[in-house]
Amino acid sequence: MTDLTDLGVAAIRDGVASGEFTAVEVAEAFNANVAAAQDALNAFIVATPEKAIEAAQAIDAKRAKGEALGKMGGVPIGMKDLFATRGVQTTAASHMLEGFVPEYESTVSQKLWDAGCGMLGKLNLDQFAMGSSNETSYFGNVINPWKRNDGGNASLAPGGSSGGSSAAVSARLCPAATGTDTGGSIRQPAAFTGITGIKPTYGRCSRWGIVAFASSLDQAGPMARDVTDCAIMLETMAGFDPKDSTSLDRPVPEWEANLSGDLKGKKVGIPREYRMDGMNADIAKSWDDGIAWLKDAGAEVIDISLPHTKYALPAYYIVAPAEASSNLARYDGVRYGLRDLPDGAGLQDMYAATRAAGFGPEVKRRILIGTYVLSAGFYDAYYTQAQKVRTLIARDFQNAFTQVDVILAPTAPSAAFGLGDKSDDPLAMYLNDVFAVPASLAGLPAMSVPAGLDSAGLPLGLQIIGNMFDEQGVLNAGLAIEQRAGFAAKPERWW
Repeated sequence: MTDLTDLGVAAIRDGVASGEFTAVEVAEAFNANVAAAQDALNAFIVATPEKAIEAAQAIDAKRAKGEALGKMGGVPIGMKDLFATRGVQTTAASHMLEGFVPEYESTVSQKLWDAGCGMLGKLNLDQFAMGSSNETSYFGNVINPWKRNDGGNASLAPGGSSGGSSAAVSARLCPAATGTDTGGSIRQPAAFTGITGIKPTYGRCSRWGIVAFASSLDQAGPMARDVTDCAIMLETMAGFDPKDSTSLDRPVPEWEANLSGDLKGKKVGIPREYRMDGMNADIAKSWDDGIAWLKDAGAEVIDISLPHTKYALPAYYIVAPAEASSNLARYDGVRYGLRDLPDGAGLQDMYAATRAAGFGPEVKRRILIGTYVLSAGFYDAYYTQAQKVRTLIARDFQNAFTQVDVILAPTAPSAAFGLGDKSDDPLAMYLNDVFAVPASLAGLPAMSVPAGLDSAGLPLGLQIIGNMFDEQGVLNAGLAIEQRAGFAAKPERWW
């Protein structure tokens, strides 16, 4: 029999339903992989093997009675440690929330449990989702399971902030995982580890019960082996939630049933502003390959302009830290989380000591930037201007979508880089989000699909950006690329 941990969401769901294997067998196989890889990859902050087995037993019992198993019955998943999980520590990879055990379940995780999923554990991430390499976690770096084939044995970044999710799916520790994307935190790690991930339209998945970073940008989404698995999981995660004021009150489409790699009659836009001077040759080639694949699928390719693209990154790094400084004000040592109370300290001293001890350097940097741009005298010069630029970027996309159905671009400007390569230079790290941020600012659905390997044998991703609410168009274009790229590579097991 095929190793159960080589199976994806659809294969596990269908295999459990048909009786080819039991949900418990699946859970046990993945639990074993999680335990074997933890010391080497550090993908999980907390493993919950008992939760996976408990959910699997419930599914097997339902099958024995002939009851419906749910959309993802028998599929064990990893949960990014930004989602509140009742009775299981939720930390956002921070010291500030270390030991915090919620009494409630996030809307997205509850939907997944209701659909028959089990939880393998809580996945590591950049602290408060702030980072592009998973190096800011209080619980240590996640290690990318991929290695360069040029003889170098350096540990590589799995991307961020959803680095634990990307590493775990790529290394076969789970068939799928939740991620969140504020400025590329699903798409960039997916590209770095040779998996698929989609950020849906802003508001498609509820933010209730997810630790907030930047409320007007944060969006949950699935990370899995392929486009079909992402479609299945997104259908499960999405839906209106009255507890989230930004939730979309729209029916959830049947994305899985409507998947098609036939793009006849579709138009694909290629934004000229994304072709940058000195672009990595492997990235440029994969982009050209993607254009050829979409043409082969029947699409017409059109050059388009997104003129305000060059302002996206600076606007993002004003808007996101501003919202973060506001959201993170709640961590004051009074209500929950860490409390650092020096001898003889007053209230202000406790605030200062708690926040100094609880937040890491990158989180502090973003709080300081955000507080600065929101302060009297600078608000109009920075924050107001950034919001105006954001409107122009969204308008660029809307103009483009009068000509095309989807847009194709690289996901990231390079393959996975070495841990430590960019951590001393915040600007170099921020530039890693250059292709991902514009779609986030506009609230558009966008996904990364594996497009092949670079000259060092590392995976590269291609990004498809769709119009508002058109996840189906994004998934279909992703499927067309997936079918033609034939990406079957996986990291060689060294852990």
